[in-house]
Amino acid sequence: MTDKIHVEHIEESGYTVEHAETETFNLYKKREKIYTRKIEGFFQRLRLFTGWPLLLGYFLLPWINWEGRQAVLFDLPSRQFHIFGLTFWPQDFALLGWILIIAAFALFFVTTWMGRVWCGYTCPQTVWTSIFMWVEQVTEGNRNARIKLDKAPRSSNKIIRKTLKHSMWVGISLITAIGFVGYFSPVRELVPAIFTFNIGPWEAFWLAFFTLATYGNAGWLREQVCMYMCPYARFQASMFDGDTLIVSYDTERGEKRGARKKGIDYKAKGLGDCIDCQLCVQVCPTGIDIRDGLQYECINCALCIDACNSTMDKMGYDRGLIRYTTENKLAGQPGQKLRPKLVGYGVALAIMVGLFTYTIAGRTPLEIDILRDRGQLYRQTDDGLIENSYTIKVLNMGQRDMRFKISVSGSDKLALKGNTIVDVSAGEVFSAPVTVEADPAVLGRPSIDITFNVESDDGAMRASEDSRFIGPTPR
Repeated sequence: MTDKIHVEHIEESGYTVEHAETETFNLYKKREKIYTRKIEGFFQRLRLFTGWPLLLGYFLLPWINWEGRQAVLFDLPSRQFHIFGLTFWPQDFALLGWILIIAAFALFFVTTWMGRVWCGYTCPQTVWTSIFMWVEQVTEGNRNARIKLDKAPRSSNKIIRKTLKHSMWVGISLITAIGFVGYFSPVRELVPAIFTFNIGPWEAFWLAFFTLATYGNAGWLREQVCMYMCPYARFQASMFDGDTLIVSYDTERGEKRGARKKGIDYKAKGLGDCIDCQLCVQVCPTGIDIRDGLQYECINCALCIDACNSTMDKMGYDRGLIRYTTENKLAGQPGQKLRPKLVGYGVALAIMVGLFTYTIAGRTPLEIDILRDRGQLYRQTDDGLIENSYTIKVLNMGQRDMRFKISVSGSDKLALKGNTIVDVSAGEVFSAPVTVEADPAVLGRPSIDITFNVESDDGAMRASEDSRFIGPTPR
């Protein structure tokens, strides 16, 4: 809120009198509810093919089993992240950063090439909002019926329809929350626990949180998330250029707008192809008028294209008054497909994906850690040998139990004492003390480099760790 003061100077009898009036206005525009109209068309059907795989993958992945366990499970208490045949540990956290960088460059590449197609076709906010809008159409009717219902006084019909709509919203939100929590808590145990009211406090908290988040974002906030909460809408302009594919209105062809009857020579009246039917505005999920030019609120969903094409078909005009095109093409300028920025993003993305794939393919699900006894540098046995003590930890990051052989290298005169054959369960850490002995006569110097080697019994997994062997200083 702010106050605006109007000051008037009035001269009367040699005196100046100031008369002030205060006007109060709001700096923040109140949100106007958007009533979207249902439309059929090519791009609407295309969005079904992009949205349904996302939904099916989201809800079905936790129910798929892989080698006796949930295929995708982020087991936070055990610090194990299972993704089909791979298990990642906190030691692999750098890979997560790598994945995020790849995802960012993929978004930059696609945005420079085709604009905000991610937002319009596969963004979860768009997909879930579309589901909630469908529920509105089922429970409250078409656009005009919803507007009329909201303006109508309270009645049994209005209460029933609103209650049914919000009940379906909450149900969808709860199913969404169960699907999400099922990635972190075994879903085959989670669902029965919910119905028997036997879930833990953390599961209950996150179920409630994501139910409310989904209900609020897809049911109430909707386009506000895209315009004000999502940072992508703000920095997308840095990736756009004159050859980026965007949804645009052909001003040269459409203007001057005006209503007309079919079969009338509207060209002679100076009218363009746009009959100002407002369908492109009524179907827009963010409530913008695409005829005003490129706007950051546009998510490239192409519903306005389907709406305009349906009008053009009825009027007998050519399609494409609103279409996917580029600013250069609209201006009649030659386009350029391979731009330096697009090529740069593509090359960087290809290199990172290649290196990431190579890293994953060459990753060994085995790790060892050697801890030297810091309380005593060395010890001399009754036989006159020099002995060093170590603690060896073998981490089996694979998904099956394995047997490993431990050995030491660095000198032919070294002897490893202790457990040299160990069985380690999948996802477990084996820890045991071992000693290394050597004849001081053959050491040659007080400290030598040694290497502990661990190899699976089938030879498929190998790992090594360097350490040092300490002996007495030669006299």
